Amino acid sequence: MGRYYRIKDLREDHDWTQVEVAKALGMYTTTYVRYEKGEREIPFGIAIQIAKLYGVSLDYLAQQTPEENN
Repeated sequence: MGRYYRIKDLREDHDWTQVEVAKALGMYTTTYVRYEKGEREIPFGIAIQIAKLYGVSLDYLAQQTPEENN
C-alpha cells in the first residue's frame, strides 16, 4: 500500500471519482492515480491542495495522526 493511502479513503468517503479529484486539483488523472497508488511521491504543494480539498491536516494525510484535523 502506498505512503498516502488515505487519499483513496478520503476520496471514497466523499463519493468522488479519481477523475473528479484530478480535475479539482488541476492535474491529469493518470498523475493523480499514481499518487493514490503510491507509485509517485506527492509534491508538498499538491499535498497542501489535497488537505484543503478534504478539510484535513497534512499530518493526517502523511499518516502521522489518526485525527483528521490535528
